[in-house]
Amino acid sequence: MSDKIIDTMELIKLIPAYKSYIWGGDYFHKHGKNFDTTSISELWELSARENDSSIVASGPDKGKKFADILTPSDIGPVYNRFNRFPLLIKLIDANDRLSIQVHPSDEYALEHENSLGKTESWIIIDADEGAGLYLGFKETLSKEEIRKHLEDNTITDYLNFIPVKKGDSFLINSGTVHAIGKGIRLIEIQENSDLTYRFYDYNRIGKDGKPRELHIEKALKVVNTEKYIRSPSFSEIYIDSTHFEVVGKTINKELLIDPDKDSFISFTFISGSGVVNDIPYKQFDTFFLPYGKSCKIVGDGEVIISKAKL
Repeated sequence: MSDKIIDTMELIKLIPAYKSYIWGGDYFHKHGKNFDTTSISELWELSARENDSSIVASGPDKGKKFADILTPSDIGPVYNRFNRFPLLIKLIDANDRLSIQVHPSDEYALEHENSLGKTESWIIIDADEGAGLYLGFKETLSKEEIRKHLEDNTITDYLNFIPVKKGDSFLINSGTVHAIGKGIRLIEIQENSDLTYRFYDYNRIGKDGKPRELHIEKALKVVNTEKYIRSPSFSEIYIDSTHFEVVGKTINKELLIDPDKDSFISFTFISGSGVVNDIPYKQFDTFFLPYGKSCKIVGDGEVIISKAKL
């Protein structure tokens, strides 16, 4: 990220970085995301990570890495809280179930991993009939009990399985054990961190022919062992955490996005088409609106709007 503090950039459209893991599928290929890979697991739509940066798709910096042109002025006052770009936004296609995992808190991660921790949120884009996810323990367990259930391959019996449908939203605080199930496509808004501690992976073999790496000891240090109590559900998409705020909006011909007092704004279209200012958009396109800027969306569809919090 550049340290220059000249005038902020204008609205830009982004091309995601992509990841191909053993559980990915072809959902996003079928919806216009054409990359040179047989399957797509994750599209890092908004990413300023040095080795996995989004690419600028519009304006004078077209073709450059988003991470290379971003400045603290573009991020806004929230930069002073995080001292880095604070968010990472992904589209995820779970063609198979993901590992049972947990993420550390900021405090633990900064001390032990030189990284932010990871609180994340999920909004379901599409789900096969009967699909669901694991979220938290059914009852409070000791760490010794958790270890035993991992060893005897019964850990999923002690996790909440939550069936999902399009539009469901979830906040997963750091320390909460969780896993995305097979047949789910979602947008993930999270802290800018790639720290994942795997508890359990169904004894799967990775692409290298070896069992996938687990991080049981680290996971046990950071996991919340208490009975999980889910926050109430709401009919409209709205997620509010200490790190970010996410809201879903329906576009009815026109939608104005005003500047936020503390943060840049990012938005991803999950349906529809039109233009943002003079830049065309379609389903699954992502835009970055720098701090202090506004824009007008003209068209239709649904959009997920995200910002960081001071």
